[in-house]
Amino acid sequence: CEDCGKSLIGECKIHGPLIRAKDRVIPSRARLTLPHYLTLRVLELRAGNQQILGVFAKKVIQKRTQFGPYVGQLSTKLTCYDESRLVLQVLKDGGKYFLDTPNEDCGNWMMFVRLARNQEEQTLVAYQHCGEVYFTTVKPIEPHTELKVWYAADYAKFMEASAVFIKEESDVSPLPPVAKEPVDSWICSSCGSTFASFALLESHQCIHKDRV
Repeated sequence: CEDCGKSLIGECKIHGPLIRAKDRVIPSRARLTLPHYLTLRVLELRAGNQQILGVFAKKVIQKRTQFGPYVGQLSTKLTCYDESRLVLQVLKDGGKYFLDTPNEDCGNWMMFVRLARNQEEQTLVAYQHCGEVYFTTVKPIEPHTELKVWYAADYAKFMEASAVFIKEESDVSPLPPVAKEPVDSWICSSCGSTFASFALLESHQCIHKDRV
C-alpha cells in the first residue's frame, strides 16, 4: 500500500482494496475473420457458460458464393469434437489429416457453421480443392437465415459419409430415388452410438478417454 508504505498480503485494512482496471476484451481470431454481412448468434447456453453459436446472414447472399479456405490445424487425431459441426479432413502430401480447431485463435469463422440436419435447411456445401476445404452456397440465402453445411457428393465419399443433395430449380419432374443397399452401422463401444461410417465413428471416439 503506497499510503501506508507497507507490503501487505491481500488488501489494506486501513485504506481498502485497490481499484482494479481490466484489459479490453479482444475478439478471437475466428470472430475477427467474420465477413461484414454475416453475424454470430448465441443459440444455446450450456453448463460452464459454453455458448452454442450459429452463423446468420445479414443480407441476401447469392447462390455460388464461395467462402474459405477453412482454417484449422492439421492433425492425425481430432482433439475437438462437436456433434453440431462437420468433421473435416484433407489430403496433404499423400496423408489424410483432420482440420482441427481446438480453440477460436487457431481457426476462422467457418468453424462456427453448423451442419445441416436435412436437405431443406442446407445452404452450403463443403468440398476439398488443392488440399483446402471451401464452403459454397447452393441456393440464395435470405437475411436472418442460418448458414448450414454438408459434404459435397465427392467429398462425402472421401469422408465415408452419406451425401445430401439440394434440389435444383427445374421444370422437369425428378426421377424416383434409387434403392440403396443397406449400410453396416459402426457402433461406439463406449456409449453405444451408431455411425454410418468408420471415419465418423473414429472422430466421435476422440471425445472418450479410452479409444476402441
